[in-house]
Amino acid sequence: MLSCKHLIGPLLTRQFQRHASGITAQLLDQRYVELAKADGQRLKYPSIWLRDNCQCPECFHAETRARKSHWERGPLHVQAKRVSYDEKSQQLIVNWEDAHNSSYDLEWLQERDFGQQSRQRYLNEVYKPPAQLWGKSQFGEVTREFSYDDVLKKDTVLRDWLEALAVQGFALLRGAPHDTEVARHLAERIGHIKRTTYGDVFEVKSKPNAKNYAYLMTPLPLHTDMPYYEYKAGINILHTLVQSSSPGGANMMTDGFFIADKMRREHPDYYEILRTVPVNWFDIGHDGDAGKPFHSLWRAPVICLDVDGQFARINQNTTKRDSRFTVPLDQAMLWYEAYDKFLQLAQAEAVEFKTRAGDVFVFNNLRMLHGRTAYEDSPDNKRHLIGAYVDWDIIYSKLRTLKFPNPRN
Repeated sequence: MLSCKHLIGPLLTRQFQRHASGITAQLLDQRYVELAKADGQRLKYPSIWLRDNCQCPECFHAETRARKSHWERGPLHVQAKRVSYDEKSQQLIVNWEDAHNSSYDLEWLQERDFGQQSRQRYLNEVYKPPAQLWGKSQFGEVTREFSYDDVLKKDTVLRDWLEALAVQGFALLRGAPHDTEVARHLAERIGHIKRTTYGDVFEVKSKPNAKNYAYLMTPLPLHTDMPYYEYKAGINILHTLVQSSSPGGANMMTDGFFIADKMRREHPDYYEILRTVPVNWFDIGHDGDAGKPFHSLWRAPVICLDVDGQFARINQNTTKRDSRFTVPLDQAMLWYEAYDKFLQLAQAEAVEFKTRAGDVFVFNNLRMLHGRTAYEDSPDNKRHLIGAYVDWDIIYSKLRTLKFPNPRN
């Protein structure tokens, strides 16, 4: 004869408990747990997810925000036996078949709602702010300017600056001192500077026997830096120490994500080619500090998407595109047709402006195509910029700590 203890699990599989608050807890087919609120909102969670995220001290180490479980596989074999909602503590209580008990705060559960709106809100507010794509005609509307001193001294301004870089893709800082450490100070204000084969801080000025095309006075076509890196530099911080007094030396910029979106809408066949055909991007030379040789090489399409199908990275640098094109012969000609259309659209949407001494031009190197018009140095006026890079992992981390200084587990 079966005891009540053996019968309670099957009997509650489709039953639920109602409380004075109007919140009900229901176990559905041993697979899901549902909370129904008086306002009609329903919160539904996989029971396996609840067990995987049990918050008790036996399962979760609060100080490190880490699971303590040591499953060789997943908790698929553990099923929920009974669920209830405790009105006083405002917690969902789950009793498991292996005699383990779990409790979950209602607020904690609501923050992890599997509903589409909640998921999208988390992605937009915590993961990454959605990009605002813009063309040439919107440049004035999307341009954000900040005081250099305010960015260094005020966290609210730092947050606004980083959000502008994430959303609009660029920003201008005014009033930086005549100091070769400005770019470094900004990078370290965010977190950690990114060191590359060109050092941690680099100079952009005309040099005899230049080893990089940017160190010439000739026009610098629209491009992104370092497409030959798998972990490409996130933002480029360019401090204008000395600006050219010649008519040239102006900055050029195009929103690469805007161009990719335009390609997708207006030239879908070309878009698919640029999204799928890998290109060999390379850089060969010697480290500026130690003279160590390097040979960087990365294969990736011009247009790269993330796991959600959003634009993640644009690769474009004519000076760093290898003559070795390791794709089938029939793809090469089609790629050049698509690439030509991309460049045509990018050039048509390019904006031009000229920074002054004390300006810092900062932009998303995964998104913005940037360039420079030709200029001429003179004995008493030599254009001189100092730059530094920071990875987006560091930037997003800093932005989240500013937005959410006391995050919950």
